[in-house]
Amino acid sequence: MIKVNNISYKYKKRNTYSIKNISCEFVPGKLYCITGPSGGGKTTLLSMIAGLDNPCEGEILINGVSLKEIDKDYHRRNNISVVFQAYNLFPLLSAVENVEYPMIVNGQERHREKSERLLELVGIAKEQHNKYPKELSGGQQQRVAIARALASNAKIILADEPTGNLDKENAEIVMNILKDLCVHQKYCVIMVTHDTELTKYADIVIKIESGKLVG
Repeated sequence: MIKVNNISYKYKKRNTYSIKNISCEFVPGKLYCITGPSGGGKTTLLSMIAGLDNPCEGEILINGVSLKEIDKDYHRRNNISVVFQAYNLFPLLSAVENVEYPMIVNGQERHREKSERLLELVGIAKEQHNKYPKELSGGQQQRVAIARALASNAKIILADEPTGNLDKENAEIVMNILKDLCVHQKYCVIMVTHDTELTKYADIVIKIESGKLVG
């Protein structure tokens, strides 16, 4: 699904590399954990897969097509979904409206019915569907964020520290949801994390230090 071919990324102002000569592959049905120290290049790699940054060397292929040849807005609407540490829900929209939003943008029909089904899939009860983010716990907000990621039908989920703001119990709930998506629906989940405890959920662990792939 995703092939990273010898990519590098350089900070223009500092003229230093944050990523140097990294190659790896990501396939459907697997959960990947990208680990390593802060500033090592983990989030930069995720950002390039999302099409938010461009490598200065090498290329990234999505289903055999270079990201250089794909419209970046199309890529972020249809190929990938992102789950953030800070949830990034719209505060003035209810839980179900947050999940509906990407479907409305993409012109999908019957979005309310699908949104409710996705919320139930991630364990958000019916009586919580019309609550606003501030009325939900951190764990519930992150589950709404995952439901929103699923709403686009993209089969690649990029998760940047998705459990960073959660306690152990809610972190386990979120990780089990992501793992189930890989096992039962063949999603490809690529997660950046500092928490080495979470690597037990991964099919493959990728370690990056000082911008280089070390394991």
